[in-house]
Amino acid sequence: MARAPLLQLNDISLTFGGEPVFDDLSLIIQPGDRVALVGRNGSGKSTLMKVMAGLIEPDCGTRIVAPGVRVGYMEQEPDMAGFATLGDYAAAALGPEEMYRVEMAGEGLKFDPARPVATASGGERRRAALARLMAEAPELMLLDEPTNHLDIEAIGWLEETLRSTRRAYVVISHDRAFLRELTHATLWIDRGIVRRQEEGFGGFEAWRDKVWEEEDIARHKLDRKIRAEARWAVEGISARRKRNQGRVRALQELRAAARRQIRRQGTAAMALDSGPASGRKVIEATDISKSYEDKLILRPFSLRVMRGERVAFVGPNGVGKTTLLRILMGEIPPDTGTVTHGTNLVPAVFDQARARLDPEMTLWESLTGDPEMRVPGQADQVLVRGAPRHVVGYLKDFLFDERQARAPVKSLSGGEKARLLLARIMARESNLLVLDEPTNDLDIETLDLLQELLDDYDGTVLLVSHDRDFLDRVATTTIAMEGDGRAVAYAGGWSDYRAQRGEDVTEAPKRIERPAPKKPAPKQPAPAASGLSFTERHRLDALPEVMSRLEAEIAKLTELLSDPDLFAREPVKFRRATEALAQRQAALAEAEEEWLALAGKAEG
Repeated sequence: MARAPLLQLNDISLTFGGEPVFDDLSLIIQPGDRVALVGRNGSGKSTLMKVMAGLIEPDCGTRIVAPGVRVGYMEQEPDMAGFATLGDYAAAALGPEEMYRVEMAGEGLKFDPARPVATASGGERRRAALARLMAEAPELMLLDEPTNHLDIEAIGWLEETLRSTRRAYVVISHDRAFLRELTHATLWIDRGIVRRQEEGFGGFEAWRDKVWEEEDIARHKLDRKIRAEARWAVEGISARRKRNQGRVRALQELRAAARRQIRRQGTAAMALDSGPASGRKVIEATDISKSYEDKLILRPFSLRVMRGERVAFVGPNGVGKTTLLRILMGEIPPDTGTVTHGTNLVPAVFDQARARLDPEMTLWESLTGDPEMRVPGQADQVLVRGAPRHVVGYLKDFLFDERQARAPVKSLSGGEKARLLLARIMARESNLLVLDEPTNDLDIETLDLLQELLDDYDGTVLLVSHDRDFLDRVATTTIAMEGDGRAVAYAGGWSDYRAQRGEDVTEAPKRIERPAPKKPAPKQPAPAASGLSFTERHRLDALPEVMSRLEAEIAKLTELLSDPDLFAREPVKFRRATEALAQRQAALAEAEEEWLALAGKAEG
């Protein structure tokens, strides 16, 4: 028997007094749904989620929640007035016997329930809001960017918790790996239209591109028909001195239909200019260490960063990634050791806290007030990579409209603030980019563009991020802050780091399929047919996957070692990669011999 929907939205329209955000929107959330809610920054994802939560009243339409169903919403900026501690807020709806749920969530999400609300950071408040939702476990959970401000370990805990729950959820996230792992359906908001596909985020981009391709074909056909009818309207006057008024009205209707079509918003016109080349050696740190009072941040650590490298820093929140980054940049001194910068460095910094943006300034003032962007005597011009540009025109490159130019920075969403900061960074030449959590709040299309720009950037990149997919796409070296002051350098990105540590890599490169051993003739007695023990049979079944994983790791290490300058540039990395390659080649040879022996034994 079919179960009743948890939530229904019927014919919802919402305008906020201007252009409609949604018009005649209807959707259904069923029990057990695991839905990715995707769309461009500013498309209305968070607004739709608040309508689903009952926090925004639509202009018209109905919201129906099934009897007995609780809908929980993770607030981006939770109101904690009246609560002494984060734990008090997280446990507000729970009885004393259920407090253990908050403690479990606090441990998994790495926030201290005893932390006073007055001293809690924005990230800690958001983690408390997420813990509250997970502890209450409503029948429908609405999660708006739950992975922001979580480190990779906490994201792993959240993934496992959501994977094992029977509750339905709708999630907004920029984290591709998170969405691919957890979702079975996709809601896509595009220019006020909400479409649904019964496939998780892994199939979203192919679906989106197909929809857009069909739309382009239909628009092309309509434009062609309008041109043909317009040609008839002009030529028909001289040919017959009398118009077919019905056909003229049809042409007017075609033109009106074309005007009603909402053009897709393009991608941000971001660009990076690496400017003058730096010296070949960018940063050399020798035996640097750092402690604060009784907390050890970094044991003696050495690192050489060469021109063109993309170095990622990973590890739990609070382990010291940003501190190490600031030491390398010369912003704070190490307790021991030395940091030497190469010649001709021109750095540009994207900071996690967006501290370089004044919330009271307008977007216009944020650009024209930057000393490096100011054009003397031109209040409406900014200097963009050496050339003057009108401030509004430059803001449009980053998908801001003219009305937003005079709006205060504090009115922007998280993704819009990130784009504004990128606009400031990309206006100047640089040859060293320092990106501290740049992926937070950016939509997937902008992330794709940022990755492409970094791929083409001639300078050097230092990157802190918890986005595993982004790390795999960008990083050439990963510095893992492993706790207790230990920092270890690994070749490659996130998956490479985990593979070199011997951890299971779920998002491994495409595996090479191997033929299964031939099955024995069905009429032979079972013992003669196989000749394998239970343990041997299990090992035979497991070996193809082991060999495929080793082959993928060998391919990545071989690609890394193909760089002819690697030994001279980074001898330590070269030595480690060479050793890792030899180990994996030996392991693959042993696995192949074992597979051949067991397959032969299975065939009798």
